[in-house]
Amino acid sequence: MTRPIGYYVHHQGEGHRQRALQVAAAAPTRFVLLGTGLAGRGGEVAVLDLPDDRVDAATGFGADGGPNLPKALHYAPYGVAGLRQRVGDLSTWIATAAPALVVVDVSVEVALLARLASTPVVYVRLSGARTDTAHLEAFRGAEALLAPWHPRLEHPDTPDWVRARTRYFAPSRRAEVGSGDHDAVLVVHGRGGAPIDGDRLAAAASATPNLQWTVIGPVTPPCHAPPNLALKGWIEDVNSEIQKAGVVVGAAGDGLVDAVLGADRPFVCLPEPRPYEEQAAKAAGLAQAGAAVVLAAWPEPKAWPGIIASARSLDPQARHDLRGEGVEAAGRWLVELADRRREDNDA
Repeated sequence: MTRPIGYYVHHQGEGHRQRALQVAAAAPTRFVLLGTGLAGRGGEVAVLDLPDDRVDAATGFGADGGPNLPKALHYAPYGVAGLRQRVGDLSTWIATAAPALVVVDVSVEVALLARLASTPVVYVRLSGARTDTAHLEAFRGAEALLAPWHPRLEHPDTPDWVRARTRYFAPSRRAEVGSGDHDAVLVVHGRGGAPIDGDRLAAAASATPNLQWTVIGPVTPPCHAPPNLALKGWIEDVNSEIQKAGVVVGAAGDGLVDAVLGADRPFVCLPEPRPYEEQAAKAAGLAQAGAAVVLAAWPEPKAWPGIIASARSLDPQARHDLRGEGVEAAGRWLVELADRRREDNDA
């Protein structure tokens, strides 16, 4: 019998789920998505919807607060009923389904739980300086590591042995790439952080009246919106909007960077604060490669005409050099890896 491939999806933001669906598209009936808030959101892919494990949903992620945290873990608070149920549900699914692999995107704790449950793990690496004990032990215990970005975007402190065990799936060129609207600026703001300041957007649009600004994602309402500023809120098909843009403005999250490189669009990158220098490291790599204009903070309105001009003048080849097979190819690789392990076990 063909054994399933579990794919654990972290529940902050939207990028992890979107990546999981892209990967699972290689064999939708083979994958099972595991995570919180997935009910009805897996498309053709089966899901196991898990209880929320946060101490307090209002405080966000990463607040442990428990004593005596082992160095091999990031998050193990006491007294959280959702976390107890989550661990039980995951363990029961592994015991019952006997998956060939569990892909973890991302959680050190889930990776170690699956390994403890006698199941091979493929760990999805995020950017940044992830050289702490917990990350390194999760990497060490994994069957393989998967990076959805180009090796040139590696953090310089990444150990050689981690790089050697990593299979890189940089974004591929999208078939529908066109020229876009030269005068269209698209601002993309994800769900993982606070809303973007609408007044800043209004000031930027007012400073560039010859450009049409469109904003996707959560935004605080501006006091006075100029006629060349459109606020669309969150939409599912972000890629279609990126295709229309002449320049894209946004943070350095994996999903947006992949979409921009795949669509071959000039990029103005404003990395957001993230643990382990995740976005700062990715943005530094983009800047070093000449693939984006990187800004440390939102600029003054008068600076925007020059910033947009600088982004347009970037050499497209720098973006092309950071492309690869795409995460869709990662799905095929995972199926091959799962089948190879089954053959080894049957031998």
